[in-house]
Amino acid sequence: MINKNSKVIEQIKKGSEKSGKTYSFNDTHNENEIAQMWFQQSEDGLVLFVVFYTLACRWSRCLGCNLPSQVSGRHIPYNAIMAQIDDLFSRPDVVAKKNDIKKIIISNNGSILDEDTFSSTALMYLLAKVNMNLHGLKVFGIETRPEYVDVAELEFMARALAEGETETRLEIIIGFEAFDDHIRNNVFDKGLSLDLFERFVESLSPFGYSLKCYFMQKPVPDMDDEAAVEDIKRGIDYLSGISRQYRVSVNIHLNPTYVATGTVIEEAFKRGDYTPPYLIDVARAALHAKNKDVSMFIGLSDEDLALEGGSFIRPGEDRIIQEMERFNQTGNYTILENLL
Repeated sequence: MINKNSKVIEQIKKGSEKSGKTYSFNDTHNENEIAQMWFQQSEDGLVLFVVFYTLACRWSRCLGCNLPSQVSGRHIPYNAIMAQIDDLFSRPDVVAKKNDIKKIIISNNGSILDEDTFSSTALMYLLAKVNMNLHGLKVFGIETRPEYVDVAELEFMARALAEGETETRLEIIIGFEAFDDHIRNNVFDKGLSLDLFERFVESLSPFGYSLKCYFMQKPVPDMDDEAAVEDIKRGIDYLSGISRQYRVSVNIHLNPTYVATGTVIEEAFKRGDYTPPYLIDVARAALHAKNKDVSMFIGLSDEDLALEGGSFIRPGEDRIIQEMERFNQTGNYTILENLL
């Protein structure tokens, strides 16, 4: 196990070097406590978003992403992750809202289904604790790269969730980031081909699992605002077709890109070669999903990771934020139309 962990850590290091990242990992964090958590509202109701503190994403190459800086550069054992699960469900705000939580999203800023970063023992323990504590849960969302998805493992998870008090749908969440192949794989370095993605979706099709895809608006330097909007529109059209073809429910989670420290985007921003997208353009892109076979959620948090002046939220945009939050809760595209 020690040798295997060393190989994964070396892979993370090489990925970070390849993408020119200069941040460090959060190795001083208490390994018995989660990295982050927050609540948000969606059409499903109250959402609990949890980031567990584990070994960082082993891909670690995606341009502009410094999420691994919030987790560990060393292996975190299963008993520590189990202690984090206990920590989560003992937090006063979670205890107070547990009967209202309709959806939980599980993340480690990488791939929960990569057993070398998130223990299988801890995952089973998490499913048990979710059933014991979240009695009104409708959706269990799990972030992962597609290559770590094992259909047999998903079937086991779905059976475990079915033992809870309410019917709970399993949602697989992946990062798509950009639709354009060149931008997604050659510039952003996501390592996701359409062939791989479609095989992955086809594997989900018989089971009724739903799919959420993260997209980033304006994820790379040298992309102007209009091209960024058009890329999201093309992604919406593509995923709408995928939803029809494979009969899989698809949600698009549209994240405006912020400038994260220790990344190539930070360097471009400081040179004056990059500005984050404008929220009004995000609304314009999201509106394209109206009457399509996908649902839409607009990410409105920079997770306190944006450097000064590098957030997509600008002074005087409180009303736009409020209306976008209302859209997230209702799915009513008239709200976006009125913003425009």
